[in-house]
Amino acid sequence: MSAIFAKPQMPTLPPIPPAPTPPTNEVSAEDKARLAAEQAAVERKRRGRKSTILTGSLSDKAESEIEQKTLLGS
Repeated sequence: MSAIFAKPQMPTLPPIPPAPTPPTNEVSAEDKARLAAEQAAVERKRRGRKSTILTGSLSDKAESEIEQKTLLGS
């Protein structure tokens, strides 16, 4: 069998391209202002949401009167 089929030859690989330069972390003044405005809006919304929640997990432990009379057992 080996006489009929020749051993496949490996093609030469292309050269490795140089590594790309890493991006810079510089943020423009416009982007800084936009990010600051977005963060301020998020904080405003967060404070607004907190003010609507009147109780938390450490709320008053006293039981309120939630028992209502029914027609069958009154």
